[in-house]
Amino acid sequence: MQTIALNEDADPAAPRKTGEIIVRPSTEADAPAMLAIYTRSVQRGQNGLTFEALHADDIKRRRKNMQKHRLPHLVADLDGTVVGYAYAVPFRKRPAYRYCVKHSIYVHQDHLRAGVGRKLLPALIEACAAEGYRQMIAYVDAANGPSLKLHEACGFRRVACLEGIGFKFGRWYDSVMLQRALGPGSSTPPPGFAASPLGIGDVSIESD
Repeated sequence: MQTIALNEDADPAAPRKTGEIIVRPSTEADAPAMLAIYTRSVQRGQNGLTFEALHADDIKRRRKNMQKHRLPHLVADLDGTVVGYAYAVPFRKRPAYRYCVKHSIYVHQDHLRAGVGRKLLPALIEACAAEGYRQMIAYVDAANGPSLKLHEACGFRRVACLEGIGFKFGRWYDSVMLQRALGPGSSTPPPGFAASPLGIGDVSIESD
């Protein structure tokens, strides 16, 4: 007769660990984990020119503001642990740019090159497209080969290299600008569009 050993300390209500990365919308409870990921990433220079120090309340406030404007804010969850997060913000504040977003992705130091970004970025693209956005922009440190490859694998193309635009950790940084169309992109006008008599639509002529 076979004897099965039982773990008496195991919680029967606890979710079973699968080792699968699940992408889901973030919650307020995720803020401390996201802050830890962000802080370590900035300290180690993994996200290019980001300098700004944040607190958990800052992340909570930003997250609520993104939700208010129907901008996705996602986390990568590995068996109940947040191992990365991603979000999109308006590319520029002028009304003419309201169909374009730019994004950021942060991955836990211990889970780099473990497929976290490959889960987060496609999910973020899909979420932005579902909200009606037409273009997505990324700025990537020119020395960050893995991130560049990830974006290109997800349909981004390089549109510019901004040379020596930032200085951090004792060196100048080049930044690569990448772009990807969402949904129909620029092949059709946005819903409800009506061209003005001058043919300029709703393009702002104010300088940025």
